[in-house]
Amino acid sequence: MIEAPKVPRTRKSVATKPQVEAADPSTSSLYVQSVEKAMKVLTAFDGSKRQLSLSEISSLTGFDMSATQRFTFTLAALGYLFKDPDSRKYELSPRLLDFTYHYLTSNELVSRATPYLQQLGSETEEATNLTVLDNTDIVFVLRIVSRNVFNAHVITGSRLPAYCTAPGLAILATLPDGEIDDILSRTNLVPYTSSTVYQPRKIKDRIAQIRKQGYAHTEDEYFVSDISTAAAITNAHGRGVGAVNIAVARSRWHADRDEQRFADLVISTASAISTRRRVE
Repeated sequence: MIEAPKVPRTRKSVATKPQVEAADPSTSSLYVQSVEKAMKVLTAFDGSKRQLSLSEISSLTGFDMSATQRFTFTLAALGYLFKDPDSRKYELSPRLLDFTYHYLTSNELVSRATPYLQQLGSETEEATNLTVLDNTDIVFVLRIVSRNVFNAHVITGSRLPAYCTAPGLAILATLPDGEIDDILSRTNLVPYTSSTVYQPRKIKDRIAQIRKQGYAHTEDEYFVSDISTAAAITNAHGRGVGAVNIAVARSRWHADRDEQRFADLVISTASAISTRRRVE
């Protein structure tokens, strides 16, 4: 069971401290504006177009053409952008995948979870995933697909909103209520389908239910015909550091047979991966 985190009353005054520390980091003397600008150039390549012209990059970043030319030249020289000699447009270089590789190979959670997800995928013959919370989204950091995979476009690195996905809700359920409120306030809460639960009060009601039952379950909320069951992976303090989920196409789903079975499987898998909880 996932328990609602308890905050001692004697520490209530401390709860305001993170808000004080959350001042705009760009005002710090340690903040390097040129690094931010270089990252803006890279994130202008959001996947909607493979190649971008210098003027398109300038428009997307808000930089003038001179600054855009300097940043793209430098990033290309470092190997992170590739300039097509014919079209003279830029695209992301495979060298950026080095960051993904180093993240995955050095991440202790991914290493610990891999054999468990492989076993879970083999047992269910469905897609199994490891996700982590990043700001208001979940990010897929490990994905074991099967021949029955529903959505082949979801790959390692894909992002989905936490509030309407089973892994995201499972992780949110381990967080303090105040933190959940903050995340929801910064989230663009919209109905992706007719089944999406996007009203803050209803989201919090279902989080309360997830805490009681120990797992999250969503149907058709982000992708139509996608059914997902997830449980949170927790650290020694009971805080969610990731989630395990099983994704099933509706055509293969039998509610009376599958929900409790998959719930038991993700709960036991997440528990095996979780750090043993400390006794307070």
